[in-house]
Amino acid sequence: MPILRRRLLQGAAALLAAATLALPAIAVGQSTAPATGKIAHHLNPRVKFVTTDGDFVVELYPDQAPRTVANFLQYVRDKQYDGTIFHRVIKTFMIQGGGYDIHYQEKPTRAPIKNEADNGLKNTPYTIAMARKPGPDSATAQFFINVADNGFLNYTAPTPQGWGYAVFGKVVDGQSVVDKIRDTPTGPGGPFPSDAPQTPIVIQSVTLLK
Repeated sequence: MPILRRRLLQGAAALLAAATLALPAIAVGQSTAPATGKIAHHLNPRVKFVTTDGDFVVELYPDQAPRTVANFLQYVRDKQYDGTIFHRVIKTFMIQGGGYDIHYQEKPTRAPIKNEADNGLKNTPYTIAMARKPGPDSATAQFFINVADNGFLNYTAPTPQGWGYAVFGKVVDGQSVVDKIRDTPTGPGGPFPSDAPQTPIVIQSVTLLK
């Protein structure tokens, strides 16, 4: 198996490790076309991430992923993500966060939600999706942002191997900040033997834009 492919598969397996999300107040912005090419004909909510590496804005797609967006926004309102870190960064794959504080203490979450990866949205660059454990319906709060075209994470069938990872939004402003996080030096950190930023990247707040 080629080294890069093995690396990506190992990274995908790592995404099965845990998931924790937080959600902000209610924000709306002009809708853009989701990864399927479908265009929402109303204003979609947008949330702003303020991090120690800069700010970025994510547009959410409640029409395509209603349960996932509602779950994420409740965590935002509860300030679940404030003070958490991007704990796993793989330059050719994704950046993952929302589950651990700066001391690598895992945050408690609500019950897991149903997987909505069969919504037609794809794991393309700058989309945001739910991290989860091996069970398809095990996502809670952790999320990841794709920094590559990760088609192997997409839904293919209603089977344990085919469910994939549910996309529920996309970074529409501040993509250069995502790129900066992607390029940060990584190594061991907390319970992780590799892929942890060597300088903590803290999510200072996530808020719904008004």
